[in-house]
Amino acid sequence: MSQTKHIILAEVSVLPGYLPEVKALAAATLLPTLKEPGCEAFYQTSKADDPTTLIFFEVFASREAFDIHMNASYTKEFFAGLQGKLAGKPVSRTLQEL
Repeated sequence: MSQTKHIILAEVSVLPGYLPEVKALAAATLLPTLKEPGCEAFYQTSKADDPTTLIFFEVFASREAFDIHMNASYTKEFFAGLQGKLAGKPVSRTLQEL
């Protein structure tokens, strides 16, 4: 595995009627993700002024560790569960350490 951390900031805008369901889907991924060997941090938050916009901050030890996370069954179930529940396309940014 490479030694470069893979850091992601993802933003998901949820349709208000689906917020409880999407938050439950997200919660189901939290503990399994934190137990992944390459996961260094995984925060699930929302905007203070817009609770329907969920913000995920993820730090993985490498791109390979992130790829393993993205291919995990619980991650795939999360994305499948989002279908029809979002106000727009999710926005994901890859960050780098200074």
